[in-house]
Amino acid sequence: MRLAPEGNIIIYPLFFILVISFGIDFIFSQKYLFSINIFLLVLFIFCLNFFRDPSRTVPKDENCIVSPADGKIIKIKEFEDPETKEKLRLVSIFLSVFNVHSNRMPVDGLIKSVNYIKGDFLAAFDHKASEQNERTEISIEARFGSMVVKQIAGLVARRILCYAKKNEKMLAGDRLGFIRFGSRTDIILPNKVTLNVELDQKVYGGQTIIGKYEV
Repeated sequence: MRLAPEGNIIIYPLFFILVISFGIDFIFSQKYLFSINIFLLVLFIFCLNFFRDPSRTVPKDENCIVSPADGKIIKIKEFEDPETKEKLRLVSIFLSVFNVHSNRMPVDGLIKSVNYIKGDFLAAFDHKASEQNERTEISIEARFGSMVVKQIAGLVARRILCYAKKNEKMLAGDRLGFIRFGSRTDIILPNKVTLNVELDQKVYGGQTIIGKYEV
């Protein structure tokens, strides 16, 4: 099982503490140490599961848009950009603590801008989180138009990592970033994109086709 490097700062110290704690328990055999060790072991297994980072095979169809995250579709909405009046589509993905938390590029494209916005820490499944929570908004220029990926912090998630850089070209499936613990990822697409997902559907980053652009 491949682990995300973002977890090293937690997994390695926790493993070191776990080994020392088990060693002390082996020598002194105290009942309270046994309980502590069970707790540390469960926590360690949880972290291994949370920071897993499986490889994904990106669909070869150049017109498809893949999911930027693992999770469940909790919102699909059509709306109009208040500035440009362009019709857009929003797809929101909720990431529980049991999902893979690596974010991935949905298409081959050029990073137009990366904006970090301070905000609240509402529960990620609350739809207000899209506009009120702390987040990073990544604007991407693809061959069929522009789109935006939002990495959104949740009630527990307080650390958003974004690796996209302005004017950098990235490929579909590339690691876009990582959000530690429960969170939300939104993708805003042109209205001309035909969606391929529905509410409550489970999706997988870099693999599930969110939608297609018909030439």
